[in-house]
Amino acid sequence: MAGERAKPRRGRARWITAVVVLLATGGGSFAYAQYFSGGPAKMPGVNDVRFENAEHQAALVDAEDDRLMQVRAVAAIAPRGGLEAAQWRQPYRLNTGSAYTLVLTSRSAPYTIADLIKLAPQTFTRLRDGSYLLTEHIYVNTGAKLLLQNPGGLTIRLASGPNGFVSIVSFGGTLTLQGTAQVPMRVVSWDPKTNKVDQNVNDGRAYVRAIGGQFDMNHTHAGYLGFWSGRTGGIAPTGTDRPNVGSAKQGGPTRLTKDQRHDAKQRRLESGGVEGGQPPRSGNIIAQPPGKLQVPSGTEFEVPTESYVSVNIKNSRIIGNAYGVFVSAANGIEIADTRIEQSLIHGVVMHRFAKNGSIERTVSVRNRGDGFVLARATEQIRVDGSTAEGNGGNGFTLNGQPLAHGPSASGESVASYGNNSVASSVARANGRYGIEILGGANVGVNNNRVEGGDMGIVVRQGAGQVKVVGNQLTGQRRQGVSIRDGVTGTAVTGNIIRNVRTGVYVRGSVVAVQGNTVQGSTSHGVTFVGAVGGSEATRNTIAGAGPSAVDRARSTGDVIRKDNQTGGWKDTSSLWIRIKRFLKPMNLIWAGVFLLVITSAIRSRGTGPKIGRRANRHPYDRQRLMEERPVQVLKRRPPSTSPNGSGPERPEVLAR
Repeated sequence: MAGERAKPRRGRARWITAVVVLLATGGGSFAYAQYFSGGPAKMPGVNDVRFENAEHQAALVDAEDDRLMQVRAVAAIAPRGGLEAAQWRQPYRLNTGSAYTLVLTSRSAPYTIADLIKLAPQTFTRLRDGSYLLTEHIYVNTGAKLLLQNPGGLTIRLASGPNGFVSIVSFGGTLTLQGTAQVPMRVVSWDPKTNKVDQNVNDGRAYVRAIGGQFDMNHTHAGYLGFWSGRTGGIAPTGTDRPNVGSAKQGGPTRLTKDQRHDAKQRRLESGGVEGGQPPRSGNIIAQPPGKLQVPSGTEFEVPTESYVSVNIKNSRIIGNAYGVFVSAANGIEIADTRIEQSLIHGVVMHRFAKNGSIERTVSVRNRGDGFVLARATEQIRVDGSTAEGNGGNGFTLNGQPLAHGPSASGESVASYGNNSVASSVARANGRYGIEILGGANVGVNNNRVEGGDMGIVVRQGAGQVKVVGNQLTGQRRQGVSIRDGVTGTAVTGNIIRNVRTGVYVRGSVVAVQGNTVQGSTSHGVTFVGAVGGSEATRNTIAGAGPSAVDRARSTGDVIRKDNQTGGWKDTSSLWIRIKRFLKPMNLIWAGVFLLVITSAIRSRGTGPKIGRRANRHPYDRQRLMEERPVQVLKRRPPSTSPNGSGPERPEVLAR
């Protein structure tokens, strides 16, 4: 019986052993493959797009621009012109290519979900799970307000697939996406055929955009929106510099009174539909005599003026967009307590003419490009308490370079931009740099923590008046702080840099490196290369091991070096390197002088007074004339036989 009971136990043990062996073998094979393949797959780059796909997406962006211009033209002219235009002052629908566009016209009360259900019962439908599927474009016209909110929670799925996509665009209106902390509002792209979010951008993808006006987004989860360009990138509040609708005459169009409208109608009836005094016309073509141009009613436009958008994004999460958040031509920007991740391009982008804004407590992680971008022509943007982690490019990029360097087709200014800052933020494990400053002026990089990356903080491209103060940098592959390529008036002060090859690297720039602490450096603590005249390295504490603590062997110009604490530095340079440090022209000259003195002293040892050997000997005794020297008698040696015994050896004559 005992033997029969033992058999099943042995069988189970064998099965368990076999499973363990298989798992161990599989795990070992996987680890082996990962090791020799370089680890997990690398994140695709921003530009990893096939040419034909890029061309198709660019064409879709152009088509969207054309559609919006057509809708705007109709929306600008249709409500003007008298009684016939009254119907155009109510919401209406336009046939715009592959999908319809619902135009929400101006009114005092905001449009809500209930209004959309009434206005678009076939294209704004409720699904079984309580979400809504939108299958046509929505255009919020100037003066209109669209409030996407529902007390019980709201999920809007924007149709997006191989057959086309839809969008929500406001032009000069107010677009609000509002949820709650308990039940956030959700907006995503949606492929009705697969019943999944649309992750294929090659055929375009649904997006949300605000052109001018006001954009508010609070307690909202947005995902998998946008494609190719910034303005179609997902969540895109953008301004415009195109003409606003109005009047060529000051004051805009005038409204007719009831009596005036009655008189106008009577004249049209009497003249067969043509008002008296009007020139002949055929359809939309009007004949006019030479002279002053007569502007037809309803086609007036104002002089072009800039229309900035105001942006407010809080307590939200954005995942999988082309651009996480793309803002341009905006004045008054506030982004706070928001998380952006897995964007196909960059996380948060402040594009041209975005100004007067703050980005606070915002996290941008695992984006293919940079975490945060403050592009050219961006001013007075403050990034505070934010985190950029695991991005393919930089953690933070601040570009203050001018839009042009001389006359250009667009006529842009050649002035630099600036007054931006990154403070109390974290850049961790980004593919390129932690924080990069490209040109500009009056830029602050203060009290940040930068971990990993190729370099920590990089300032270049002629930036000026940059303050790099109080940052902590750890584990960069090359340099902790790099200042190069024509940077002037910059201070690197009070930073703590650990475990890098070179703590502070200065090339071709004028920088004050003061009061920094460098620990664990393996090459140099501070390095100066190129024309660095006027720079200084003072009151720094440097510890580590390498060729030198403060290196300026490859630099030109005067560099002030004083009060640096280098007692913790271990010099690991070779003997020849140490010798070369002293092979300077002046050192060689002085060495020659000392060598000449020493050689002369050695050669004259036997010519001086023989103190202790012969007293009172004249120091120039050997320089006397021959007749004045004392005569010394030389004795002859006695004759001796030659060694071979052949005869007497020739006597040796001693010189006298």
